Amino acid sequence: MENMNDDHMHGMMNNKSDGGLTTAMHPHKMMMHMTFFWGSDAQILFSGWPGTSTGMYVLALIVVFVLAFTSEFVSNCRLLKPGSDNHVTAGLVQTLLHALRVGLAYLVMLAIMSFNGGVFLAAVSGHLLGFLLFGSQVFNKSSADVPAKTSDHLPPPMSC
Repeated sequence: MENMNDDHMHGMMNNKSDGGLTTAMHPHKMMMHMTFFWGSDAQILFSGWPGTSTGMYVLALIVVFVLAFTSEFVSNCRLLKPGSDNHVTAGLVQTLLHALRVGLAYLVMLAIMSFNGGVFLAAVSGHLLGFLLFGSQVFNKSSADVPAKTSDHLPPPMSC
């Protein structure tokens, strides 16, 4: 493979005045950010979304927040009662909840890979509020009133 020196790389990439990088072969295609940046001009999850509109960027942040919040809810919800007689149904519900939780977590991860600071803060805030409401002891009854946690989902609860 040919060793690329600075002169060769300079011929392939041109700095634009807006800070974006373009290649000589694809002059209209922006390169993806590889460091955190602040601003509403980002691509989150889908090509061209949210676009350049500030309102759509705020909507994208809300969507990422809701995805992270819902992931925490699914991680801590109790749809199965301990001692359920129908193990097949219980296993299917566990499997579906696990798939939903993992899918939501991957969507949040992909959104964070936009390297936008606002998206990162929205994701962390969604996880924070979701865990506070559903996973922490803040809004739960005393530990004597709460039944022992079963393994109806992963990850196991943190013991702090």
